[in-house]
Amino acid sequence: MSEPNGIDAVLERVRRGYARIEPRAAYEAAEAGEALLVDIRYASLRDTDGLIPGALVVERNELEWRLDPQGSHRLPEATSHDLRVVVVCNEGYASSLAAESLHRLGLRRATDLVGGFQAWRTAGLPVTVP
Repeated sequence: MSEPNGIDAVLERVRRGYARIEPRAAYEAAEAGEALLVDIRYASLRDTDGLIPGALVVERNELEWRLDPQGSHRLPEATSHDLRVVVVCNEGYASSLAAESLHRLGLRRATDLVGGFQAWRTAGLPVTVP
């Protein structure tokens, strides 16, 4: 019998495939140069709520093309499949699906931020406001 395919079941299945990261740990990893924070939120959310200083902004529909180390449209930061990428969305849902997609490209250390940008801000971590 196959597993249910509703979005909640899909998220649960996807998240079993990797370890997610809490805001404070993500901040510390980024500060130490051990992780690349990638903000995939819509421009309107970034304009309203602000940005995480140092995070790379990549629209969700461009994520795979920009972070594939072998891709012709990759960003300079996409240096290897060993890159630790922390995907940040608004509340930590879309980022889970995005991280799973990066895993399929071979970015085996990709993860996402538990609670997304909202949890980052609630934790009192740095935010550049518009």
